[in-house]
Amino acid sequence: MASAIRLVTERIGDGVGQPFVDANHGEELMHVQHDVSIVLGSSSRPPESPGTLYITTRQVVWLSDSDRAKGYAVDFISVSLHAVSRDPEAYPSPCIYAQIENGAEEDELEDSESESDDTLNLSKITEMRFVPSDPNQLDTLFAVFCECAELNPDPTEEEGSENNWIFSANQLEFNAAEDDDSEWAAHQNPAHPIGANGNLDLAHAVVQINDRRFEDAEEMEQDSKNGHL
Repeated sequence: MASAIRLVTERIGDGVGQPFVDANHGEELMHVQHDVSIVLGSSSRPPESPGTLYITTRQVVWLSDSDRAKGYAVDFISVSLHAVSRDPEAYPSPCIYAQIENGAEEDELEDSESESDDTLNLSKITEMRFVPSDPNQLDTLFAVFCECAELNPDPTEEEGSENNWIFSANQLEFNAAEDDDSEWAAHQNPAHPIGANGNLDLAHAVVQINDRRFEDAEEMEQDSKNGHL
């Protein structure tokens, strides 16, 4: 289930410290990027002072370099989209943009422009930006994001994909209209029950099975007339 951005107030190790990585349950640290600012919510909000970005196989964690009690984390399963943004009209600095699925209803979502830093409600944040001091690191960060996101597929999509080869007749007609090169489009017969699995034309297969059954019946009838029972 998707969860909101979390506040991180505890670290391990000396000095600035690092986030806790649950190695006992398979979590691994994949990448560390220093001198990264974070922007929570609307692009109109000012960025936090630079910190360090930690990307693990399960989550993204940003820790402030100046305040050991300030940090933010979000699980990859809650990151619904991530992309490289270099458009100055979208945001003045090149950054990694991420959308957060936090399970909140639409009328409960953030109005971050009207909130101060002290009253920012993390449970309503739906977007965040990571701004590295060195824009040349964006492609590397994006590649690591992609790799770790693939390790955390949406369980809802996985469940829905088990039977996604079953379509209604209307859906099949729509798909056939979109794909003029599909092998089964020319054989589609709406008079038969229809399903599709990959490129297999089950409607055509049903016709073939029924034809064979009738051929067997005719042969048996012919054999009985000839005395071959």
